[in-house]
Amino acid sequence: MLSVLIRTKNEEDNIKRAIQSVKDVADEVVVLDSGSTDETVQIAKELGATVYFKEWQGHAKQLQYGINLCQGDWVLVLDADEEVSEELKQSIKKELENPRYDGYMINRRTYYAGAFLKHAWYPEWRLRLFKKHLIRIEGELHEEYILNGKMGKLKGDLYHYSYRNLLEQYQKNVKYAQIVANYVYSQGKRFRLYNLVLNPLWAFVKVYLLKLGFLDGMRGLCVSMSSFVYTFLKYLFLWELELKEKYKDKLWRP
Repeated sequence: MLSVLIRTKNEEDNIKRAIQSVKDVADEVVVLDSGSTDETVQIAKELGATVYFKEWQGHAKQLQYGINLCQGDWVLVLDADEEVSEELKQSIKKELENPRYDGYMINRRTYYAGAFLKHAWYPEWRLRLFKKHLIRIEGELHEEYILNGKMGKLKGDLYHYSYRNLLEQYQKNVKYAQIVANYVYSQGKRFRLYNLVLNPLWAFVKVYLLKLGFLDGMRGLCVSMSSFVYTFLKYLFLWELELKEKYKDKLWRP
């Protein structure tokens, strides 16, 4: 039995596509919602999903809770803004007829500014299909899948519809950079000027040159620059935290 788990909050623009992409391969679709105020829950129920509510407790705890709700021996985890391609769906069907592994990595391909990226953010292998009793979830900022068993790979892409526009992308960059800065500061990491200067450059080079992002044209450049900006902001926020401690919150206004 295969359960598909989708975590949601205000995903009315995405949830229908995600559920419909797995309806003919899943024995059940479990939607774990953390407080949607739009039509997400209603749409999911109309499409036959079983919907549960759980107040957001962090990525790892929310995911583990959702997995525990699933009835299937196998669990496929989707984000609400993802879609299982036809090739991937056939790979899942075929593999689960006679599984060779205990978990499977799936390659995610991101749709960005009107087209799928071919190099930047690709390939992006993620463990998403696994035997329920052999997995545990750890992690503070992001979930980490720990599989007690053998791992393989599946053919076919998992389509990811990431951002509606550049404003949303950069708003999330700012948000996540601040979250990460606060976390690493709480863990004792401190600001170093060379991190602010060198790490953003390295983030850009990795995506644009090493991952061949330049072959994606303007899209590749935009993605590479967003990696630069995110990394720069992360260390800038870390610097600000140290200043706030030094000046006791009188940093910007005396």
